[in-house]
Amino acid sequence: MVAERPSEAGEQALVEWLAGQISHHSHLYYNEASPEISDAEFDELWDELSSLSPEHPQLLRVGSDPPPGSVKVNHLFPMLSLDKANTEEEVAHFISETTAQGRRFVCQPKVDGSALSLEYRRGRLIRAATRGSGTRGEDITANVRRIPNVAEAIGWDGDCHVRGEAVMPLATFREKYAEIAPNPRNLAAGSLRQKHAEAGKGRAEDLVFLAYGAEFPAGASRHPDSPEPPAFEYDSEVISWLQSIGVEVAGNEVTGGADDDSTCSAVLSVVQNWTDRRESANWEIDGIVVKLDRLDKRELLGMTAHHPRWALAWKFPPEEATTVLMDVAWQTGRTGNVTPVSRVAPVMVSGVTVENTTLHNRGEVERLGIQVGDKVRVVRRGDVIPKIIEVLGPAAASDLEGRRHSDGTPFAELLPRRMEVTVPTECPRCGTTLIEDGAFIRCTNLDCPSRLERAILYWCRYLEMDGVGEKLAEQMCETGLVTTLADLYKLEREDIEGLERMAEKSASNVIDQLEGSRSMPLSTFIAALGLPRIGPEFASVIATEAGSLDELLDLVSKMDEDPGVDESGKPNKHNPSMSRLIAIEGVGETVARLLLEGLATRSEIVAELSEQLDITEESPKREAGPLQGQTFCITGTLSRPRKEIALSIKAEGGKVVSSVSGKLDFLVAGASAGSKLEKANRLGVGVLNEAELAEMLGPEPSEQR
Repeated sequence: MVAERPSEAGEQALVEWLAGQISHHSHLYYNEASPEISDAEFDELWDELSSLSPEHPQLLRVGSDPPPGSVKVNHLFPMLSLDKANTEEEVAHFISETTAQGRRFVCQPKVDGSALSLEYRRGRLIRAATRGSGTRGEDITANVRRIPNVAEAIGWDGDCHVRGEAVMPLATFREKYAEIAPNPRNLAAGSLRQKHAEAGKGRAEDLVFLAYGAEFPAGASRHPDSPEPPAFEYDSEVISWLQSIGVEVAGNEVTGGADDDSTCSAVLSVVQNWTDRRESANWEIDGIVVKLDRLDKRELLGMTAHHPRWALAWKFPPEEATTVLMDVAWQTGRTGNVTPVSRVAPVMVSGVTVENTTLHNRGEVERLGIQVGDKVRVVRRGDVIPKIIEVLGPAAASDLEGRRHSDGTPFAELLPRRMEVTVPTECPRCGTTLIEDGAFIRCTNLDCPSRLERAILYWCRYLEMDGVGEKLAEQMCETGLVTTLADLYKLEREDIEGLERMAEKSASNVIDQLEGSRSMPLSTFIAALGLPRIGPEFASVIATEAGSLDELLDLVSKMDEDPGVDESGKPNKHNPSMSRLIAIEGVGETVARLLLEGLATRSEIVAELSEQLDITEESPKREAGPLQGQTFCITGTLSRPRKEIALSIKAEGGKVVSSVSGKLDFLVAGASAGSKLEKANRLGVGVLNEAELAEMLGPEPSEQR
């Protein structure tokens, strides 16, 4: 398992530890159908990473890249994840941010199965694919055709992509598979991904497909003879339409209210009803999905790189269980942080067999006072990454009785001798003396094999080179074939052909993928480096501002220059490099500093890569709309949430910034505008009220109930 968990003083290391954990457990969950932790714990890691680094590239990966050797499918419509909530306050916040676009919501049970996209062309099933990375999945059409309720032809002769989950009915699981499989979800995933029917394995014929929505291709992506899709105004209409053409749906309930409070109460009432009925459901349900019903308003709200802004997943409370701590290993991550990974006796938590948990860092080990041989309480929060939350004292041999691994085989280990967890003083991989950083310990060797392996994996996964996995990255480093990222592009087929599991075909595939990645825009290059807090969105705007790698590196070379003074002789807060970066919308001081420092520490690597790659200049993005080229700032008390007003401006091509300067075109001011209004008047910036802005935006479609 990936490891690292930095201190408050080492936020960068913490971010990379979180990203590594998410990557590792996403692969186990989506590709191997053998999660080590819970959905609830996974969500806990995801939420923490989101709060620290909302643009981190790992957050763009909904699942994980399909395994090597499988047939890949690019999703015409990305299969994004959903933002999550488990408190009333979070639901209320979602409602308040959304209801400016309507107070009618669709609530659907979040069935716990294997996410699928069914592609119908002229009404006939031509392809079925897994979620995969969210943008690219695995073609499993042959197995999906065996699911009884998946129609070869639907009752409409047009093109559409039906989205839903393949689930194992609980009654079927208990009758046929309870003795051979850990849980229905894993069984469903395994049934769909197996190449040949095997005795003792799940059968696709025992699954059920439940749809939760549909997308309709347009333009060149649609068959020329396909009719236009029905004119839907609401998502609930789409669900009803799916039922009418013979597609089974997960269920839905439409609710709403007259204001934010009543709407929130109505949604929470539906959530509670489903929570009460969870145990009597025909299949596993791990939450409730809440979606804005009005389709055109969804477009205005838009999406992040990870999730739509118009939907939310309520997650049921986490489950807990007790087990025994068998051992603790220490692992070095990409940024050098050395973190503990605990191995526990197998225990079922929220339907998943857990055998490894996170201990986060040295400080957590000390806080818990944990020892090998202890009986411990394990929780899966958000239903994925498990962690130890409590030590219950020394374990007894009886605490190990009756336990089974995820494959059903008995757990046969003896109770370990009780002993303290030893914190290492040297890197477990390279032997470098570790330094202390608060609750964390860190390897400072930039050439540490563990750090290099993780950097290689990050680079290759971001560029969707699935031929390079953990084992190959490890072998490349151990044999000295790769000592920096740039060495990847010096490899020949013969160099890797003799490595374990690397026959001629596999080696050729790796070389072909590397060659195919030699040309990339600057934004992709920046994001693939895995700089802390610099995800695709930040990378894009930074690359657009800089234009070229040379220009960006020039900013790095001047990052330590004296800020100097302004025209009045007052000291500047930032030097030109920092000032230029923080002037970019959304890029604050922290992100700008992390970018410059990250590139500076990787200067040799960047230089070597630039010699091997064709890094193209970034072209400025151009958006059409009446507000194109105009910059706005929003302040004061307004009738709509500022976020919603900002989205309206952006939808028409305008740019929204957070501060007033002489470069600002308009200040949108409500009541109690304060200092921003004073500054705008002083600088001669145009001031608009809401009515004047609405006139510039043009007419909105009328809200229909």
